[in-house]
Amino acid sequence: MIHEIKNPIVNHKLAQLRRKETSSKDFRALVEEIAAMLTYEVGKNFQTQTIEIETPIKICRAEFLDEKNFVVVPILRAGLAMSNGVLKILPNASIGHVGLYRDEKTFKPVEYFFKMPPHFDEKILLVVDPMLATGGSASAALKLLKARGAKKNFFLCIVYSPQGIEKISADHPDVEIYMASIDEGLNENCHIVPGLGDAGDRIFATL
Repeated sequence: MIHEIKNPIVNHKLAQLRRKETSSKDFRALVEEIAAMLTYEVGKNFQTQTIEIETPIKICRAEFLDEKNFVVVPILRAGLAMSNGVLKILPNASIGHVGLYRDEKTFKPVEYFFKMPPHFDEKILLVVDPMLATGGSASAALKLLKARGAKKNFFLCIVYSPQGIEKISADHPDVEIYMASIDEGLNENCHIVPGLGDAGDRIFATL
């Protein structure tokens, strides 16, 4: 299932993110803020447990999330900036990492790193990457996670292309996708149009 978050605040942050003159410092901050808002939306799926607590006034029953039941999984390297935003909402979640890069000739993803916390296969995974272009890296990351036992996966991104959504929907119909915007498509270099530019370069000031 695909969820495009329609919210004036998200749209405002996204417009700032798209501007080519936005500094790396501001770009990182905006990515974090949008990721936090996407996490809020994903959170509508989560179940709470009711626990008895004492307020300064009286004893009552309140709903809590087991934050330790979540794993934030950034797809390296650009996903790191989004993970910070998710952790602002779920600060006690654990973190895993999937390292993939896109071969510049074939545009195919190549794995170079995989590290997950213990028992991650029993938890809810929030896989994050700012951009979903061809969908190759995201699909490969989800395939790696599933092959190692992951069962409950959500994918969060900021902008995506129709081609990317088509691939993820075909390869992983069980994964719910949350994003801020659907863009026009891909250019001849498989970059999202109008997109954000190279999110990794903009985040880490490696332009």
